[in-house]
Amino acid sequence: MNIPQECRYAETHEWVRLEGDIATVGVSDYAQGELGDVVFLDFSAQPGAQLDRKQAFGTVEAVKTVSDLYAPVAGEVIETNASLADAPEQVNTDPYGAGWMIRFRVADPATALDGLMTADEYQAHAAH
Repeated sequence: MNIPQECRYAETHEWVRLEGDIATVGVSDYAQGELGDVVFLDFSAQPGAQLDRKQAFGTVEAVKTVSDLYAPVAGEVIETNASLADAPEQVNTDPYGAGWMIRFRVADPATALDGLMTADEYQAHAAH
């Protein structure tokens, strides 16, 4: 299971990478493995939307199931990954790179990651 150290993780299996005040979000390698082959993504949150932490920003449809996607940070949506419309399998093949899903501008980068798990904590969480 690939769990990059530079990311933080939500209990709902989303990861977040913070660069300045921009948070990039996707689903973890563990989550994409549990979902199976991703066939469609629907982003209900569009650029300009303000989301609270744990608010749904869309759904991921896989061969096995449909799951809600939740914002691990609060902020303004600035971009969704349009390339996933034509290539949703990028979530499976490169969940921390080309398979990213949404970007937020966070109001307070100093506290944006509070309450999220480190890679080691997430590994223990995912193992249960």
